[in-house]
Amino acid sequence: MRLRVEAEVKQTEARGKVEAAIKQIFSTLELSLIGNSLVGESTGVESLDRLHLLLRQQAIRDSARSVMLRSRRGNVVQFMLNRQAAFVGKVSFTRGESPLGPIVVTLEAPDIERLIDYLTPRTRDGKPIREIRY
Repeated sequence: MRLRVEAEVKQTEARGKVEAAIKQIFSTLELSLIGNSLVGESTGVESLDRLHLLLRQQAIRDSARSVMLRSRRGNVVQFMLNRQAAFVGKVSFTRGESPLGPIVVTLEAPDIERLIDYLTPRTRDGKPIREIRY
């Protein structure tokens, strides 16, 4: 599994606030400034622990699953998160229409469907049919 998270730091923004927004969702990710973007990469599934937890706490597994399945291309899934929502510890998917720009998340795995099932298992009446470990 490979995770890459990227968010542009606009000239009018404080780098620390952008970093804080990313860390609310990906708390263990080490971030570096590359050009005008904060970028973090990981190959450890533990870097997805907070996202995994937030999807359950917010009860948005079904919509998250739909977003991930729609954005799947081969063994890669790429989606965008609203930066303002992330700053307050919420997961909100966007198509990039945020004024500050999105947090772009790219997941790559040999068995991407298993990774999607781990993050967003199929549900029945809002409850997971089967939780899996990754």
